[in-house]
Amino acid sequence: MTAEEKQELLIKNIERYETVAVAYSGGTDSSYLLAAARMALGDKAVAVMAISPSMPSADAREAEEYCRSKGIRLITVEPGEIHDPNYRTNPNNRCYYCKTILYRSIRRAAEEAGCREILEGSNLDDLGDYRPGLKALEELGIKSPLREVGLSKREIRELSNKLGLRTWDKPAAACLASRIPYGEEITEEKLRRIGAVEEKLHELGFRQARCRMHGGNLARIEVPETEIEKLAQEPVRTQVLDAARDAGFLYVSLDLRGYRTGSLNEAIGESKS
Repeated sequence: MTAEEKQELLIKNIERYETVAVAYSGGTDSSYLLAAARMALGDKAVAVMAISPSMPSADAREAEEYCRSKGIRLITVEPGEIHDPNYRTNPNNRCYYCKTILYRSIRRAAEEAGCREILEGSNLDDLGDYRPGLKALEELGIKSPLREVGLSKREIRELSNKLGLRTWDKPAAACLASRIPYGEEITEEKLRRIGAVEEKLHELGFRQARCRMHGGNLARIEVPETEIEKLAQEPVRTQVLDAARDAGFLYVSLDLRGYRTGSLNEAIGESKS
């Protein structure tokens, strides 16, 4: 089945629902799903976005602006997962607790808005990942229409580009909590510090970058292998170093293996592509 045929099936599947709320983050997958839902149901498809300390503020601003520009109803919720001890203690199934809290919050908002179904944007490639959050989706009855029709990340980017979505080539993203090793407590302060460093990296032109925090004092910077030399040269090196120190880090390291998703999972024997 071609990507276009999968898209036709996706729209047909969504048309079966009277009203839907799309869990929207502004990323490539959720943006494409929102566009497909709007093609299927028009104004009967709304977006619900969770505002959290673990979400980069720039992503929230971009998502809000997109919905305004397209006349899409956007509902925002504050799940408050940071206050849950199961989340804060950061076990290796942290995503399960996070998604449970998140989607319960989204469900309440969706029901108040009169939406019968909740859709989320995980894709076919996510099935090969370490994703404990998928269990929470199943338990709460959240629909995953992109996975149901077998759309891969590559196909979603291709279709997004054809639809003129500006998120078609947006780098892969994950919540800021994923930068903290399992077992180390998650706090708003840590998330703020990580976000400040990554925002600086983005300002300097690194579209794909991570600031991994170790022990509260060490920032391990990841950028693509092809951009390691750029970061190591002046004046960029000093600018990154100053940003990290301003954020409260005593030590700043550059990971010579380069950027890779889920690198903190390497410590528990799980790998991601």
